[in-house]
Amino acid sequence: MFGGLTFLIDEKMAVSASSQGGLSLRIDPTQTVSLVSEPHVRPAEMRGQEMDGWLRIDAEVLETDDELLRWVNHGVAYARSLPTK
Repeated sequence: MFGGLTFLIDEKMAVSASSQGGLSLRIDPTQTVSLVSEPHVRPAEMRGQEMDGWLRIDAEVLETDDELLRWVNHGVAYARSLPTK
């Protein structure tokens, strides 16, 4: 679906390592505006349409383990907040 390796938390998608580099990240949709204001972060798109609650994080902001962990933690925290299936 996302063209990469996707990681699940309790059977819910949290983050996907893109085959093109960078991440697709699942987030609380209410955080979109604040997070896309950061450099190299934009709403994720599928078939030309923005996906509510998903971000595209470019590889440029994932160069250190701390930077990667910061973004992955957003996806993990949101996936854990969702109701179990």
